[in-house]
Amino acid sequence: MSLAVLRSRGLEGLEAPEITVEVHLSNGLPSFTLVGLAETEVKEARERVRSALHNSGLAFPSNQRITVNLAPAELPKESGRFDLPIALGILAASGQIDAKLLDEFEFVGELSLAGDVRPVRAALPLALGLRRGGCERSLVLPSASACEAALVPGLTVHRADHLLDVVRAMLPGDNPLREALPLAKPAATPCVNEAPALDWRDVKGQSAAKRALEVAAAGGHSALMVGPPGTGKSMLAQRFAQILPPLGEGEALASAAILSLAGRFQSHLWGKRPFRAPHHSATAAALVGGGSPPRPGEISLAHEGVLFLDELPEYPRNALEALREPLENGRITISRAARQAEFPARFQLLAAMNPCPCGYLGHPTRACRCAPDAVARYQGRLSGPLLDRIDLQIEVPALSASVLAAAAEGDTSEQVAQRVAQAQSLQLARQGCLNAGLRGPALDAHCAVEGRAAEFLHATCNRLGWSARSYQRVLRIARTVADLKAEASLGIEDLAEAIQYRRALKG
Repeated sequence: MSLAVLRSRGLEGLEAPEITVEVHLSNGLPSFTLVGLAETEVKEARERVRSALHNSGLAFPSNQRITVNLAPAELPKESGRFDLPIALGILAASGQIDAKLLDEFEFVGELSLAGDVRPVRAALPLALGLRRGGCERSLVLPSASACEAALVPGLTVHRADHLLDVVRAMLPGDNPLREALPLAKPAATPCVNEAPALDWRDVKGQSAAKRALEVAAAGGHSALMVGPPGTGKSMLAQRFAQILPPLGEGEALASAAILSLAGRFQSHLWGKRPFRAPHHSATAAALVGGGSPPRPGEISLAHEGVLFLDELPEYPRNALEALREPLENGRITISRAARQAEFPARFQLLAAMNPCPCGYLGHPTRACRCAPDAVARYQGRLSGPLLDRIDLQIEVPALSASVLAAAAEGDTSEQVAQRVAQAQSLQLARQGCLNAGLRGPALDAHCAVEGRAAEFLHATCNRLGWSARSYQRVLRIARTVADLKAEASLGIEDLAEAIQYRRALKG
């Protein structure tokens, strides 16, 4: 047989379209041609495959014309994941292995010169792409990548450490590949009883800021903390993920798929909410993603988790403005001249900043050295539209040593997490989403205010000059405050607490 056809998987953003690998052997001048819009690293497979076959004791048809086509031709192909299917296609086309067994499997793997099958990036998106396609094929991957892909339920994944492992299983005979290649077991998951290294109780005082962040966690709201240096803003942010409920299976898969695509998946973090804290020198491309082919940025790596931006005004202006759309719709579309990719970016924004360049504006004991115009310029680095999209804007004031010493010991992360989980369960049962996601008729139905409460809210909005977006965000926050008390209706107390959470800065 001079023609062999195999199946593999490519990458297009977070999608993993099916790739058909066609290998044809013919007479003519000896050559090895690879077509199908292949990037440089794919074309280099010719040398890797040739050496892997030789060093594995297999025959390479060096006296024939070899043509490898990766279809569809209009889809760019990158990385070395096609090495394994190309090598198997050459062996099948030259009659060294049973080509009839190829139809039941999809092969992905990079080959070393010695024939070892090396791990590949984005094993989870590849496995999810196979499951979404509804194919009944099994997936053959390098061992490390196979354990990652086996986390996807309802999928059969086989692992291989060497090219010869696959070849021996496909020799003519009665030993089918499904039984000859070992199945992959899911990567190890963390212990559910693992104690957190950081606890909510570690932060002394700051009861108002803790309460505000509890509200933010319960409703999925974004939050900005404003205060002098050393008041506990970073400590609160680092412990924020500890009070969030654990990820469900679907959420864990979605988060892990993004990390796998970026090559940053770690099995011991499975099921934990990601916490991303990029440095303030990060560019817009680092935050939202970019490159060729497009790769996810920090906002997508924080999908289903927390994105913490410390020293918020120090970030480049264009990087901050790029956060506007993802904060609203939970997705980011990266468009380039030749390619476009869409990544999920449903993250919870947590930010911190000083009130002025020196940091001591409003400090009870230290004088601020900044002129009023310097303070205005510093706070003006955050645009009004961006501030309007941040739900809670809270003050974290400086506390004296005597106040800290007398401060009562607060609740632990576990205690706060229980209250947050109860409030979120109430929201999901009532409306199918957290309060931060309420839109349109659902917002009107579940955040209705009447009588004196409505008059109070309207008068406050008119006096502060709030936009319609700010008005709706106050309603969502008030709904979360009421949910923490398990109250069905919104009262003036709930609205008053929600209003004070939007007055640390004026947008």
